[in-house]
Amino acid sequence: MFDSLTQKLSQAMKSLRGQSKLTEANLEAVLREVRMALLEADVHVSVARTFLQRVKEKALGLDVMQGLNPAQAFIDIVHRELVDIMGGQAPEYPIAFASKPPTVVMMVGLQGAGKTTTCGKLALFLKKLGRSPLLVPADVYRPAAIEQLHIVARDAGVPSFHTEEMDPVAICAAAVAEARLKGWDVVVLDTAGRLHLDEGLMDELARIKTATHPDEILFVADAMTGQDAVRSATAFHEKLGITGVVLTKTDGDTRGGAAFSIKQATGQPLKFVGEGEKLEDFQRFHPDRMAQRILGMGDVLSLIEHAKDKIDEKEAEVMARRLAKNQFTLEDMRKQFQQVQKLGSMSKIMGMLPGVTKEMKDQMASAATDKRVKHLEAIINSMTPKERANHNLLDGKRKRRIAAGCGRPVSEINQLLKQFVETKKMMSQMNDPKFMARMQRMAKMGGGPNLPF
Repeated sequence: MFDSLTQKLSQAMKSLRGQSKLTEANLEAVLREVRMALLEADVHVSVARTFLQRVKEKALGLDVMQGLNPAQAFIDIVHRELVDIMGGQAPEYPIAFASKPPTVVMMVGLQGAGKTTTCGKLALFLKKLGRSPLLVPADVYRPAAIEQLHIVARDAGVPSFHTEEMDPVAICAAAVAEARLKGWDVVVLDTAGRLHLDEGLMDELARIKTATHPDEILFVADAMTGQDAVRSATAFHEKLGITGVVLTKTDGDTRGGAAFSIKQATGQPLKFVGEGEKLEDFQRFHPDRMAQRILGMGDVLSLIEHAKDKIDEKEAEVMARRLAKNQFTLEDMRKQFQQVQKLGSMSKIMGMLPGVTKEMKDQMASAATDKRVKHLEAIINSMTPKERANHNLLDGKRKRRIAAGCGRPVSEINQLLKQFVETKKMMSQMNDPKFMARMQRMAKMGGGPNLPF
């Protein structure tokens, strides 16, 4: 959601390159560009003004640290201020768990923000932490809302509360009591939303709060609504005292200003972001990591966490042993393609890598790249087990059969085999002690550190 902001900030900071020091003159020019970038990203005017004033105060008269040029010093200041304005250092746990279970999490927000799906995402997140959540359908007004929550709970692999009661306050109170009896340690209340703020909705939510004493009240905001989400969050906070915000649909065509403004408007942190429609597309919000991504520094920590969550460690170990013994086959290559696809789109992966510009993302992480991986996997799927184990069996006749089976031209099969042979050759070289020794000598001659092998 910050691609456009990242690009504009990068362009603004280019003007500082080659400068010997930060002065009021060159600083004013870059701050003007940063201000336009923030406003175009739908950051509230007062938030942008406060942010720029703090950056300016810290940058003017700054003695540039040894080894840092003015551009680097300015980026460091902007990074620290971005972290601060988005909430500072994230706590160890995003949910304040009750000392005596169950922990009650009350989800509130306007209709259409994705509240019910977010309940399922949160439940799955808690389940991975070793918790036992119970989803509670308290929206008795929207057609099929209760049934939708039961389906979401089933997909997440967690229980949901069933009752014939139609009073939202009574439903929530009964669910908390049952959770206490049956040992569910987190209760997630999916409350009703409205198309707009109204007193009836707020009164009902206030009564649910009184009846259940929630440990967390999370406001679910649609990132696509920009500053409207901030105004709604403020209204809910004044009435209920929200403890955090979940920003949904951040993978859409949004400018991301709400992520900046919500913390400043409500004083409450942005705790989670939803990045897609799947229940797994849900992450903790880390201000420091997001600031790095905005400044084009990448987010390697989140990428590692994402990979650990998606990739089968045992399978990866088996693959590593096979590579070490030079037993790499087309079947292994197919498994690699499958592992890559589990990580999500190339665009998402590229966005977490440092130094990747928007132009590079557009060029290397297009939809065609993801489609290409699927085409290569389809080619290998059309081979027999013997052919995957021994690529030398693939003559012209077999290639034509494979092409007919997967719907791809023979030329793509040849390209895949060429890529496979080159990969296999590289793996063989890396296992050759003479090759490794030669690489070690080259590293020493270049004055760099010894290679870690």
